[in-house]
Amino acid sequence: MGAVPADNRETFVAVQKNGDGDLTAFQTSSGRMLAYNEALQEVQAGRIAGVNAFKGRDGETYIRGDADGDPSNNLDNLPMF
Repeated sequence: MGAVPADNRETFVAVQKNGDGDLTAFQTSSGRMLAYNEALQEVQAGRIAGVNAFKGRDGETYIRGDADGDPSNNLDNLPMF
């Protein structure tokens, strides 16, 4: 099976944040709403384009946008839903 081809992958188009400004949920380009842990599983499975999972200093795994030099598509800059 393997990863889904890039041309069929979804992207994140909007986010939800908590009171601290931390990302808590994502909306995909197909309209799916994913809680953070669900979104992380999708990212790790290679089903979401433009993002990757990384392990923080605290040992937890987080989602971040691919470094492409374009701040407009940073996860923190996506519209809220």
